[in-house]
Order: sequence, then C-alpha cells, then structure tokens
Amino acid sequence: MRFALSAFAALSLSSAAFANTLESSAGALNITPMVTGLDAPWAVDFVPDGGFLVTERDGDLIYIADGTATRVAGVPDVAARGQGGLLDVTVAQDFAQTREIFLTYAKPQSRGAGTALTVARFSEDGTALENSREIFEAAPGFSGGRHFGSRVVEAQDGTLFVTIGDRGNRPSAQDRSNHNGAVVRINRDGSVPDDNPFVGQSNVQPEIWSYGHRNPQGAGLDLEGRLWTSEHGAQGGDEVNLVQRGANFGWPVISYGEHYGGGRIGEGTEKAGMEQPAYYWDPSMAPSGLMVYSGALWPEWRGDIFVGSLKFDYISRLDGGGVTEVEQIEGDATSRVRDIVEASDGSIWFVSVGDGAIYRITPG
Repeated sequence: MRFALSAFAALSLSSAAFANTLESSAGALNITPMVTGLDAPWAVDFVPDGGFLVTERDGDLIYIADGTATRVAGVPDVAARGQGGLLDVTVAQDFAQTREIFLTYAKPQSRGAGTALTVARFSEDGTALENSREIFEAAPGFSGGRHFGSRVVEAQDGTLFVTIGDRGNRPSAQDRSNHNGAVVRINRDGSVPDDNPFVGQSNVQPEIWSYGHRNPQGAGLDLEGRLWTSEHGAQGGDEVNLVQRGANFGWPVISYGEHYGGGRIGEGTEKAGMEQPAYYWDPSMAPSGLMVYSGALWPEWRGDIFVGSLKFDYISRLDGGGVTEVEQIEGDATSRVRDIVEASDGSIWFVSVGDGAIYRITPG
C-alpha cells in the first residue's frame, strides 16, 4: 500500500523552501526536512539503490523513495508498549547482493517482552520483507516496558552487535545467565562466534560480548571499526562507552548517577574490574543515537562522535580524540533527537521525535 505522509507532498515542491540554517563551529549548517508527519520515529538507514527506511515504534517500517512513501509489509509482530516496539533498522553491508536488512524490536514473550533481531530480504519493488528469519531473542522472563536498548550494528567482519537494556531490573545487568544489560554479538545466521568471550562457560549466555550496561540506545563503529555506545544513566550519569570484549561496565554496582528519589547507586563511581565511561553527562541529557563521522563534508569533524539528546533537544559533538563534549548543535529542528546517521554523501541525517521528522544536515 502506498500513501502520502502528512506534509510529504509539500516537501516535494522545493526542499530549499523548508530548509533552515543554524550556526556551528564548522560554519552555517542547512537543516532540511526529508519527511514529516511520522508517528514516533525511531531509526533511519539508507538503501544503496536509492531512498531510505524509517521505523516507527508502533510497528511500521516505511520506505521513502522518488517522492513516494510505502508502508512495508511483513514486519514482525512487536510489543508496542512503554519503550518497546519496532526499534532499529540497519541495511546490510552486502545489500547490493543480498537485499537484506536487520530489524530490532520488542518481541512479545510469555511473561512480557524481550529484545529480538530479525533479518529479512527487502523486496525488489520496495513493498515487503521476504524470507524473514529471527536470528536472536533475549532470554525471556522479564516484564515491563522499559530499557530494551536497542541498536544493531554490523561489524567489519560481518558479525552483528545488538545492544540490550536492563529491562528496568537493575541486578540483571550483572547476571550473565540472561541477556539484560548486555551487548551481544552473533553471526549473520544467528550462531555464536567462537571467539566470543564467554563461550563454554556454564550458566552464561554465550552471545554476550560485554555487560553491566543500563540502557544503550545508541551504537556505532568508529573509523577503526571499534564499537561505541551511548547509554542512559539514571538521574545523572549518562555515558559514552568504548565497548571491549568481555568487559563489565559496572551497572548497577557503579554509576555517576543517583536514584530518581535521591541517594547513591551501588558502591560509588568506581570498582576494580569494572570499566569507566569514556565520557559521562551530569545532569542527564538522555542520549540516543550515536554516529562517528567520516569527515567527508566537514574534515574538521573527522572521527568525532555525535550523540542525540532526547531531553535537552540538541546534538552533542564529542572530540574523537579526548572524548569530551566540545559542541552542542541545536535549533528548532533538534527536538528529541532519537537517531543520527551519516549518508553516503557525507551529509548527516537525524530523527526528531518531537517533530515526527527526518532532517538532513549539509554545509550552509
């Protein structure tokens, strides 16, 4: 079924008519709406032969190309409650050969819901998902609608990283018999890579790559192929982390935040055997999507980390060397930034939940 999103026809008249400009350390930036009228958009990614895919949390996958928006059929059933629903979309590196895409979502389970990952073929006509296969499902047994993560990142070696939150059950992030509060790593067919750190250990989920995370809603590779995440803290203590094989990132034993009702979390801010964040925000800015920039259009930003803020309505730019916030890019369009990605031409695209829109940033 093909349909027009609200304001989509107006967008086709002239993108320049809707662009606005804001200032940055690299000069003026043009902010152009690519589509508006979306309902709780969560993620965006690009189809190499043209157009882009957008997820809406209630369960719709939308393909936008050549002035037409298509609601894609064949999306898995999702548990669209609380923070759950249809979450990330990532187009496979070998899409030109396989036409495969990856989706993460909150999957209904017997006692609630859990983060799951499906791979499917995107049909030639852009209307449906074909040959869908669920290749990962978090261990069941957790209810509630909080902290599903969830990003899927394809590593340079073709393995897949999936981020999972603690589901609002703090101690479970230290319990490796479940997948909560973990970054998991699997092969493209859903099998477990032999070099995962906990393979063969009893009562440990073998997919776990790192653990002790609270709610990592942003993830991306840097220019060296290393995985970075952005993670919600509690009250204070939002983090950016360089994810390492087998590492324990401490939640909820250590944190730079505090309980929402006040009071220290766990044992303080550090403990032997637990990783420190590469950077943290206090007060919380509610980080979501994360992207490391190539420098294609703004060479001075090469290697810098961009993170969207859901709470304070800006895009944070962190220096990729010292990993400290050096700039906040903000304007009318940066309302509850959920996702941020780089297109093949070097432009930066972001998802605004507040506006129900996808915006494109180019030099002014």
